[in-house]
Amino acid sequence: MMWLTYSVFAALSFGLRGILYHWTSQQPLNRNLLLFGTFTMGAVISGGCALVFSSDWTVAALIGIQMGLFSFGANASMFKGFAVGKASLVAILTALPSVVVVIAAFALWQEKLQAMQLISFVIIIGGVLLVRLSNDISLRNLQGAQWGLLAMLLFAGNDLSGKWSTMMEAELFPTTFFMFLTGACCFGLWWLRDARKEIGKRKAAERVRLAAGGAVRLSGHAASEQAAAGTGAWSGRRTFLVGLAVGTTNAVGMMLIVTAFDLGKAGLVSAVTALNVLIVLLYTRFVVKEKFTKTEVAGIALAFAGILLMRLFGA
Repeated sequence: MMWLTYSVFAALSFGLRGILYHWTSQQPLNRNLLLFGTFTMGAVISGGCALVFSSDWTVAALIGIQMGLFSFGANASMFKGFAVGKASLVAILTALPSVVVVIAAFALWQEKLQAMQLISFVIIIGGVLLVRLSNDISLRNLQGAQWGLLAMLLFAGNDLSGKWSTMMEAELFPTTFFMFLTGACCFGLWWLRDARKEIGKRKAAERVRLAAGGAVRLSGHAASEQAAAGTGAWSGRRTFLVGLAVGTTNAVGMMLIVTAFDLGKAGLVSAVTALNVLIVLLYTRFVVKEKFTKTEVAGIALAFAGILLMRLFGA
C-alpha cells in the first residue's frame, strides 16, 4: 500500500500548490510569467536531483516532454475556462481526469480494479464531485464547458503519460526534468509573446499622445514601471520569484505522483491525488474564513471514507 502513501502526500503537495494558486489569483500579476517561474523551479529541482543521484538519462525519459505538453495545455485550458465561463463548472470537469484514466488504463494496459477498489474509487470521486458541485450550476449556464472538457482530457493525458514512463522504466528525475523544462519553455514563450504585444500597444498609444502634443516621452522600461506603480501590479521580478516558490510544491507533488504510479494502479492514484481540492477547501474555511455548505461537508466525509476503505480493503 505504499502507492497510497505516496498518493496522499502528492495530494497534500498539490493541495498546497492549489492554495498558492488561489492566493496568486487574487493578485495583480501576469499568470503566464508566474507559471513560467513555477515550471522553471521544477526543472531546476529535477535536474539537480538527477545529477546528485546520478540518474540515467535514457530515451524513455523523453516521455517527460509529452507530460510537459499535456500539463501546459491543461493549465492553459483551465485558466481560459475560468476566464470565459462559469468557474464552478470548469472546476467540476477538472476534477474528473481520474475517470478518464481508469477507462484508458483498462483499454491500454488491461488494468482492472478489484471490487473494493472500484467501490472506493467511486466513493472518492463522488466526494470530490460533491465538493465541486457545492456551487450553483444551471444547465443554461454552461459557458467554458469546452475548455473544462479539454483541460480534463489533458490532465488525464498527463497522468497516463506519467504511468507510461514508469512502465518504460524511465528514471524519475530526468523524466520530470524534461516535463518541467517543456512547460517552462511553453509558458515562457507565451509570456514573451504577450509582452511584445503589450510593448507594441504602449508604443502605439505613445505615438498618439505625441501626435496630440504636450506628451512627455517615456522609455519602455520607465513606462512599464510607471504603469505598474499606477495599478499596483506586481513587477515581473516579483511574479517570477513567487512562481519559483510555487514550483517547489509542484515539483515535489509530481515526483510523488510518478512514484505512486510506479507502485499502484493509474486510476486509483489519480483518484486519490484528486483529493488535493479538499486541502484547498480547508484553507478557504480556516484562513479565508469561508463557511462550509452541507454539500461540502458531505463531500469531505465521503472522500475520506473512500480513502479509509481503500486503505482497509484496496490492497
